[in-house]
Amino acid sequence: MNLQEQLHELHLPDNFFTNVAKYKEHLLKWNKIHNLTGAKDENTLDEFIFDAVYPVSFLPKINSLMDIGTGAGFPGMILAMALPDTQVTLVEPLAKRASFLQFIKADLGLENVTVVKKRVEEMESTIFDLITSRAVTDTKMLLKLSENHRDSHTKLFFYKGEKVFDEMEDLAQNMQYKVIEMQNRHYLLLGETL
Repeated sequence: MNLQEQLHELHLPDNFFTNVAKYKEHLLKWNKIHNLTGAKDENTLDEFIFDAVYPVSFLPKINSLMDIGTGAGFPGMILAMALPDTQVTLVEPLAKRASFLQFIKADLGLENVTVVKKRVEEMESTIFDLITSRAVTDTKMLLKLSENHRDSHTKLFFYKGEKVFDEMEDLAQNMQYKVIEMQNRHYLLLGETL
């Protein structure tokens, strides 16, 4: 089953798969020179894209999103393509990855994307509706890194593996959480209210 068939139940924008095809083409070319991601073939990229966009099926409607450590675009750039009405800030400190994200933003005309070439802790304090992250650090550290960018209404959504349950013991008492389990991925949704 191809990516489009896997995602057919999601209500994605008409241009989502066209944009994803261009994104994959560029990423495979750039990756040969700059080593932006461990995903070196189209099948692995499709798995990463499915993993990034599947949560659109259950995430609340949001106006603003910040992705910490976007890397080559997972999940932030993919979510930006899937959520054109959401302002998406991609935080990536490495120059080669930030340059790639900026190129994709320009090439695809993604007006809802802002690329910030900084570490998240160096950013000015701005509050977001949703903060995401994939494969950056543990949940406790992500909570610390995101504290200047959230308020009591902000939801946090982290892409985790099976060790997610080990990290739950360290959460602050006022944090509610929900783990959405998939075959190869666990998604962690956190907030003061869920």
